[in-house]
Amino acid sequence: MIYFDNSATTQPYPEVLSTYQEVATKIFGNPSSLHNLGSKATRVLEASRKQIAELLGKEAEEIYFTSGGTESDNWAIKGVAFEKAHYGKHIIVSDIEHPAVKESAKWLTSQGFEVSYAPVDEHGFVEVDKLADLIRDDTILLSVMAVNNEIGSIQPVKDISELLAERPTVTFHVDAVQAIGKIPVSDFLTDRVDLASFSGHKFHAVRGVGFLYKKAGKKLAPLLTGGGQERDLRSTTENLAGIAAMAKALRLTLDKAEGANQKISKMRDIIRQELLSYQDITVFSGQENFAPNILTFGIKGIRGEVLVHAFEEHEIYISTTSACSSKAGKPAGTLISMGVPTKVAQTAVRISLDDDNDMSQVEQFLTIFKLVYHKTQKVR
Repeated sequence: MIYFDNSATTQPYPEVLSTYQEVATKIFGNPSSLHNLGSKATRVLEASRKQIAELLGKEAEEIYFTSGGTESDNWAIKGVAFEKAHYGKHIIVSDIEHPAVKESAKWLTSQGFEVSYAPVDEHGFVEVDKLADLIRDDTILLSVMAVNNEIGSIQPVKDISELLAERPTVTFHVDAVQAIGKIPVSDFLTDRVDLASFSGHKFHAVRGVGFLYKKAGKKLAPLLTGGGQERDLRSTTENLAGIAAMAKALRLTLDKAEGANQKISKMRDIIRQELLSYQDITVFSGQENFAPNILTFGIKGIRGEVLVHAFEEHEIYISTTSACSSKAGKPAGTLISMGVPTKVAQTAVRISLDDDNDMSQVEQFLTIFKLVYHKTQKVR
C-alpha cells in the first residue's frame, strides 16, 4: 500500500498513540472534578496547553482546545462576527478558503452580515493590492488560509499582516491547518495574526482534536456554552487523552520538520518533473512559494475521481483536491477561482506526501502512473 493522501489525514505516530492510551487509561478523571483524579487531569491538560504554546512561541492562555479545524474555523469566523457586530458587519475571506471558513461566512449573510471575497491570481495566491481595496471602515474580520489545501500555494500572510498594521480594528484570522510542520511557524503566525486554527490529525495526532490560537486581549463570542471550560469560552468536557497526544504530535512534527520537508520536497519535485514529460498533463501546483508536500495535477479528459479509483486498484491512495468535498463531485474551488476552466478543473487530483513516504514508493507510483496514463489514451 502507498498512502499519498496526507493532506486529508495523517497516520498517528506510534508515540502519540502510546500517549493517548496512557492518559486515557491512567488519567481518566474529569479536569473539572474537585477530587485528586480531577486535579491530575487538570495538570496534564495545562501541561499540554503550555507545551503547545511554547512550540508556537505563544503564551499558554492563548491556546484553546477544540474538536479540530472545522470547529476552530467556525468559532473564529462566527465568534468574531457576533462579538464585534456593533462595530460593523463587513467580513472579508479569500476566494480559496476551506469550506469551514467559506460556508461559515456565507451563513453569516443570513444573519445580516456582508461578505466580500478576496480574489487570487492565476497561480492561486491572494492578490494583496485587490484585497486592500476591499477593506472598509466597517470591516471587522479578514480570514486567509496559510497554505491552500487544494494546490499547496502559500498565502502572503506577512504581506497581509503589513497591510493590516495600521488597521487594528480588523481581526485577522489565519487557517493554519495545512501549514503546521510544512512552513516555518513565523511565516504564518505573525504578531499581527489575532486568531489561527489548527487540526491535530493533519500532523500525526488522533482525529477529533485541535486548537485555536487567540491573541491575548482579543475578544471572541463562544459557540458552546454550559460548563465554563476553556476559560468560559468553549464549554464541554475536554478530550484530555486527545489533547495530550496532540501536544506530543506537535513536538515530534516540529522537531523533524526541516529534514522531513527537504525529503518530501525532493520526492514531490521528482514526481512533478516526470509528470511534465507527458502530453495531456496539467500540473496545477507550482514550486516557488508552494508547500513541499502537495502536488496537484490532471490528465486531459479524465475526471479526478476516475483517476483516484484507477490508482486505488493498485493500492495507491491519492485524492481529488479536497477530502472534505471530494464525495460531492465538485471541481476544485481553488482552480475555478484561479480561472481554470471547469472541465480542466474536474480532472484535478492531489498527491500529498509525508516523511513516512520514500523514494521506492515514488518509483512505484510513477510506474503505475505510466500504466494508467496509457490506459486512458483512447479517452484522451
